[in-house]
Amino acid sequence: MTSPLTSPIQWPAEALWEAVAPALPGFTVEVLPEIDSSNTELMRRFRHAPAAAQPILLVAEQQTAGRGRLGRAWQSRRGDSLTFSLGLPLAPASWSGLSLAVGISLAESLDPANRGIRLKWPNDLWLSTPQGERKLAGILVETASWDTLRYVVIGVGINIRPVSLPPLPPGPALPAASSFAAAPMAPACLQELLPTVDVAEALGRVVAPLVQAVQAFEQFGFAPFQARFAVRDALSGRAVQLSDGTQGTAHGVSENGALLVHTAAGMKEITSSEVSVRPLGTPPGPPGGERPC
Repeated sequence: MTSPLTSPIQWPAEALWEAVAPALPGFTVEVLPEIDSSNTELMRRFRHAPAAAQPILLVAEQQTAGRGRLGRAWQSRRGDSLTFSLGLPLAPASWSGLSLAVGISLAESLDPANRGIRLKWPNDLWLSTPQGERKLAGILVETASWDTLRYVVIGVGINIRPVSLPPLPPGPALPAASSFAAAPMAPACLQELLPTVDVAEALGRVVAPLVQAVQAFEQFGFAPFQARFAVRDALSGRAVQLSDGTQGTAHGVSENGALLVHTAAGMKEITSSEVSVRPLGTPPGPPGGERPC
C-alpha cells in the first residue's frame, strides 16, 4: 500500500497552457486541491454563466463525489488517481463516438508502444496483463446547451498508484439486469506499466493530444478513429453479454462508434451508453462503486 502524498504536486499547468492555447483560444488551466466532482463543477459554471463559457482544463487533486458512468462513484486519494475535466464549446456534426475518440487519445498517449492498454466500449481503458484484464481508467462525457451553444465536459479518471482501500458497503439489491450493469471491474494502475509515472507526468502526457483528438473529432467525426480503435479493441471477437441478458460475439465498432454484436437474431448495433457490455467469463469486481487500485 502506498503512503499518502504529503508534498505539493508540481502540476505542469504553464507548459500545458503553452501547448494548448495556440490551438484553443481562451484556454485556461485550473488546479483545485479538493472538489466534489470536476465534471459537476464545470457543468455548474456553464449553467451559471453560459455566455462566458471558455475552454478550460480543471484538475482536481482529490474528489469527494466523483462520478463514473451510470452514476457510479469514483473514489480516490490525493496522488493515487488523476482526475480532471476538459470543458469547451463543441459543434460536431454528430456526437456519436466521442468517448471512443477520447479513449483512443488517452491510450495512445499513455502507451504508445501498445504494451497493454486496451479500449473497452464505450468509455473504459483496461490494462491487459498475463494475470488478466482490469480497469485502468474511465471517461464521462456530458453536454449542456444554451441558445445555439453546445458545451461539452469530458471527465477522465486514471488510476495511477496502487493502494488498498477498505471494502465499500454493499449497495441496495438490484434486479439481475441492473446488477450486471452495475458490477464494477477490479482496478489496475498505470504504475504497473510505467513504474515511475505520477499524476503530474500522466497529465502532461495526455492533455495536448486529447485536445487535438477532440478538435479532429469535431471536424471529421469518429470515422478516422475507427481503425485506431480496432488496434486496441478489448472486445473484438469475444463472446459478450449485454445488460439485458442478450449474448453474442463482438465484431468491432462501426464508422459512427456503435458496437457491433452478432447475436442469434443477427447483427446488432449498440449505440446507447446506458447498455453495459461484459465479456463472458469476466469476473465482476467489488460491489458498491469503482475504486482506484
